[in-house]
Amino acid sequence: MSLQWLDWAKRIQFLSQAGLTFSKDPFDLERFTELRNISAEIMQAYTGLHMEKINDLFTNETGFQTPKADVRGVVFKDEQILMVKESNNDRWSLPGGFCDIGLSPSENVIKEIKEESGYEVKTTKLLAIFDSTKHPHPPQPYHYYKIFIRCEIVGGAPTTGIETTGIDFFPKNQLPNLSTDRNTESQIKLMFEFLTNPNLLAILE
Repeated sequence: MSLQWLDWAKRIQFLSQAGLTFSKDPFDLERFTELRNISAEIMQAYTGLHMEKINDLFTNETGFQTPKADVRGVVFKDEQILMVKESNNDRWSLPGGFCDIGLSPSENVIKEIKEESGYEVKTTKLLAIFDSTKHPHPPQPYHYYKIFIRCEIVGGAPTTGIETTGIDFFPKNQLPNLSTDRNTESQIKLMFEFLTNPNLLAILE
């Protein structure tokens, strides 16, 4: 779950970014810039990251700030779920990533699965939309909506991509070491509920 200091920093960042986007008064713009700097200082104080890194991650937004969309593909075979090993941390996740501009969520997840696992898929059902702040992800500077989409393999073969070093299928009770900023154990186990109950309605939480 999110931490209180991180919630405060994100909220200050959101309000300052909105002010910088819509305000025309130079004195207000100065105040909103100071608020944005304070949000970055909070992040620096609690994380120990260099301010340059925080500015790259946390204060580079322009325009009205909204949650980012992260799409994840849910693919089952023989009652096991497809996962890929992330090259940046050697942990496992459902294939997926940020949604690209110009592509629908379905188009994005098809592209991500192909790039990360080598499989060609078709989408069949929206399973869940999760608010990252309401799930046990580690603290992150951005607010995410995580979209889980059921897919079926229609072609291709297991092939690692630029961002992955492994591909495998795992049963519900033998999940690997997870990349919890991308997906949590509780989320993946919820996905298995759709395998046993195909008529289950999409989860929104």
